[in-house]
Amino acid sequence: MTELLRTLRIIATFGDMIVCVCNAIRESDVRQAALEGASCPSSAYGRFGRKPRCGQCFSFARQVIAAAQAAG
Repeated sequence: MTELLRTLRIIATFGDMIVCVCNAIRESDVRQAALEGASCPSSAYGRFGRKPRCGQCFSFARQVIAAAQAAG
């Protein structure tokens, strides 16, 4: 739960951050994909016709997805 609160604070502080630099996917895009049923970064990115590349974004993308599902 602490990690979820940390993620929500980051979102509230910085707004619409870039989650995936390789694919130019924003936090709001990942959040919307999660609300529409995406359960992991790969499925979220797939909703935009993109695939994960380097994978460095997965940790943050998972946090955004978890926060969206918890709130949603």
